[in-house]
Amino acid sequence: MHKPNVTVAAIVSYKNKFLLVKERDKFTQRICYNQPAGHLEKDETLIDAAQRELFEETGLILQATSLLGIYNFHAPNGVHYLRFCFNFLLTTEPKFTSPQDQDIISADWFSLDEIQHLPLRSPLVLKCIEDSLIKPHISLDFITD
Repeated sequence: MHKPNVTVAAIVSYKNKFLLVKERDKFTQRICYNQPAGHLEKDETLIDAAQRELFEETGLILQATSLLGIYNFHAPNGVHYLRFCFNFLLTTEPKFTSPQDQDIISADWFSLDEIQHLPLRSPLVLKCIEDSLIKPHISLDFITD
């Protein structure tokens, strides 16, 4: 039976900049950029997973404000991902980031133009950021856990 990998991702923005994490791709070993993201764990809600991943990869404790979308992605490495992308809102200037996850090299802020020129983990990184700027945001009440 086929089961896609369920993942969550966090879109965090502040003053036209987006928070991305710098990491080494486990399949290609290349340095790349991604949203704070990861896998849903046993007995965890989607929202809790997104908030946990955000903390682990950036050190930031924020609440998800909306669901951006659900993305069905068949990666070139043969893995099928079902990605739930959430928006997080910063209302004050972000303090320093402090990744807790040893796989994260750094967490930094980039403009959309800068992101378009970075080596990205997957095409979903840019797609989700662009969607966050143009698509309606879905209430978290849409999710039933």
